[in-house]
Amino acid sequence: MAGRKTIYETAMERGVTRRDFLKMCTVLTAVMGLDITLEEKVVKAVESAKRVPVIWLQMQDCTGCSESFIRTTHPKLESVLFDMISLEYSEVLSAASGHQVEEARRKVIEEYAGEYVLAVEGSVPKNAEYLMVGGVPAKDVLLETAAKAKLILAYGSCSSWGGIAAAGPNPTGAMPITDIIKDKPVIRVPGCPPIAEVMTGVIAHVLTFGTVPELDAQGRPKAFYRHRIHDKCNRRAYFDSGLFVESFDDEGLKQGYCLYKVGCKGPTTYNSCAEMRWNGGVSYPIQSGNPCIGCSENAFWDMGPFTTRVSQIPGTQTTINPDLVGLGLLGGTVGGVAIHAGATAVKKMMDGKKHAAADSHDETASHHDDKPKKSGPPPGQGPNSGIGGGASV
Repeated sequence: MAGRKTIYETAMERGVTRRDFLKMCTVLTAVMGLDITLEEKVVKAVESAKRVPVIWLQMQDCTGCSESFIRTTHPKLESVLFDMISLEYSEVLSAASGHQVEEARRKVIEEYAGEYVLAVEGSVPKNAEYLMVGGVPAKDVLLETAAKAKLILAYGSCSSWGGIAAAGPNPTGAMPITDIIKDKPVIRVPGCPPIAEVMTGVIAHVLTFGTVPELDAQGRPKAFYRHRIHDKCNRRAYFDSGLFVESFDDEGLKQGYCLYKVGCKGPTTYNSCAEMRWNGGVSYPIQSGNPCIGCSENAFWDMGPFTTRVSQIPGTQTTINPDLVGLGLLGGTVGGVAIHAGATAVKKMMDGKKHAAADSHDETASHHDDKPKKSGPPPGQGPNSGIGGGASV
């Protein structure tokens, strides 16, 4: 990385046109969760920002986060690797291996102290014998590399929370990287694995603005973890209507009913699955008929069988028993019909009484008109009348 160049200079050298560069900035603006009106600011920032050295360590992991990362489509992987960052160390993507690649890591630490970004995938074992890197305990490698990093990206639920390796009885003593790194800013990007565009979006923010994005209470970027999957779910209308899948082979599943009763954790899981989706925005687990297992939340691996639902939905306005939703709606409908019918009957009865009273009055008046009139003096002129005339008292 001698003579570090800006992202713009590197892109131009690779034959990227100004038009394509601006398109890339538009994509970055959207991926970072920024308003489109900030695109010009992003363009100026990217034009002057230098490519950032990145060291990517893998602890106790399944390589799923790396596999997800290399499948990013917005922006494309080649734009990230060749224009935006300089990936100096990766056990998966580095061409070199053994002593050569370990020497490259140490060189970056010394030459770019305080400038490079450290990405960590996988949990850290408390017991050193469970994971060694180049003959050195993984925990020591992490501490050495983190010491001079600008900031740290905890990619995946393993590095963020401990992950599957931390599930009981946790024989390796697996722990998140925040348990041993206390003096550096850590951005958690949980998921098993995280969405590719979320991973590139977070690093794009760091490269573009040189700062940590706004984080939630758990250290996750708000741009990607601000909504529950339940809030944006394409099956939400069925939840509100009380229509639930009862088993994985019933008609409700075919119709797209809500998966909450078969274990979906969407109402308690914060992630961008329902918005950004996977595989270039094609789909996500719930859309494909599989309940969310809450993989971006802490301790999701010990929450019991993934197909077992919780009795209530904590932390939300929908703290209801879904078994009673349909009955409640049906009861409300029946009650509404009954009230409407009762009101209609009462109105008809009252109208009938009014008509009967009116008919009775008309008949009485007609009967009086038919009687013969008595002869005698006009009112007020009889023998008992007063001085001023009028009826007698």
